[in-house]
Amino acid sequence: MANRGLVTALAAVGAAQLLKLPVHYAKTGKCDVRKLVGSGGMPSSHSSGVSALAAYTATRYGVRTPAFAISAMLGIIVMYDAMNIRRHAGEIAVQVNDLDEDMERLAGREPGIYHKRRRERLKESLGHQPREVAAGSMLGAVIGFLSAVTANR
Repeated sequence: MANRGLVTALAAVGAAQLLKLPVHYAKTGKCDVRKLVGSGGMPSSHSSGVSALAAYTATRYGVRTPAFAISAMLGIIVMYDAMNIRRHAGEIAVQVNDLDEDMERLAGREPGIYHKRRRERLKESLGHQPREVAAGSMLGAVIGFLSAVTANR
């Protein structure tokens, strides 16, 4: 028997990932299929998944159940992490990636001429802005609610 709560959460993650492509295109005018599997961006797929699970659980079983408490706490931790720790790690990666160029500028040299650039740049798009988390959580809540009200009891 399939676990409808898990399927709902995974569907919400997939929906958010799929939405990243047209949102990125609308913002930049560029079609980047890497957005379908990458982290960061609008909307947050992590937030969508945990919100779908919490909304599904609340609608199906009630907010006074241990299952809802667990899913709500998981959601709070995941969304906090996405907006704070992972986002700040991405901001630090931007600084580290620019360090070579910044050092050459400080030395009064033209960036990139005097030494090899880093071969691999650190991933900069790790976390989310609060609006990306909010959009993901709203998408997930709608998907979770719809899944619960359409489930066979």
